[in-house]
Amino acid sequence: MFSQFSAQHIRGLMLVTWCVVFATRHDPVTLFIHYAGFTLLGVLGAVFANATGAGGGVVFVPFFNQMGFTPSATVATSFAIQCFGMTAGAITWWRFHQKQSTLVEQKRAQKSAQKMHNEQWQSIYSVLILVIPTSVVGLLIAQFNPSWFGPLANGDMLHIGFGIFSILLAISMFFMVALTGRKPPISQLRPLDSILLPIICICGGIITAYLSIGVGELLAVYLIMRGFNVTFSIACAVILSAITVWSGVIYHALVSQTIYWPVVLFAGPGAALGGILAKRLVLRFSAKHLKLFFASWILLLGLTGLVL
Repeated sequence: MFSQFSAQHIRGLMLVTWCVVFATRHDPVTLFIHYAGFTLLGVLGAVFANATGAGGGVVFVPFFNQMGFTPSATVATSFAIQCFGMTAGAITWWRFHQKQSTLVEQKRAQKSAQKMHNEQWQSIYSVLILVIPTSVVGLLIAQFNPSWFGPLANGDMLHIGFGIFSILLAISMFFMVALTGRKPPISQLRPLDSILLPIICICGGIITAYLSIGVGELLAVYLIMRGFNVTFSIACAVILSAITVWSGVIYHALVSQTIYWPVVLFAGPGAALGGILAKRLVLRFSAKHLKLFFASWILLLGLTGLVL
């Protein structure tokens, strides 16, 4: 009751804040006419981002490029929108985990389901402790030291390399779905994971700095291919992506100052709505269908990366 009461008040406060900001803008009627359509873009990008953990940049970046945004404005605006969508998705997934963990067990079947959930999700803290700091470090290194990466800093070669890498990952996942038997998902990290996860996420943080996507995709793919529960993998990726984009948007707001705020004003709330709806989409599908959906989304990311 208290959490629901608090959530309702937080949503109400956010709505009031948005109305105040909108009303104080110059010529709000014209602003609404020109930019209200971006709300749908925010919903669409956040639904796919929070249903896969890969980030909404794959929707936002091509769209903003077509609109003629500069590369810096494209990435910066995408970061700002994802702060709304990925945060809403991260909170939604975390509340789902907490609700399942504290569910009152009235029937034996519920006890069994509760035990299975706890076993599958018991590594979430270990995963997040390993991946969040390294992702943020990779992101900040790329943002404040672009000269370290030479030609990669302009984004062109990185798009091509990331596109090829994503396509290979997608193909691997399609084969995994076709060949893997009905084994129960694993629930424990192995020692090698403690080495590989930080390496993967520091690289993912660097990629995210230039594309506004990447680290969530890499984490989700790794966890799924390791045999973790698909829902668990996506939730970890969404939480990681949310913290990463918040770390990165500070640079764009204070240093590059290239965020296109009128778009964020409308696409941001839409993304928040999409982040809430995404969990329902994920929970409606079986693990196999989720893997196929995720692999298809990764393939789309790769093809998009090659043509951007």
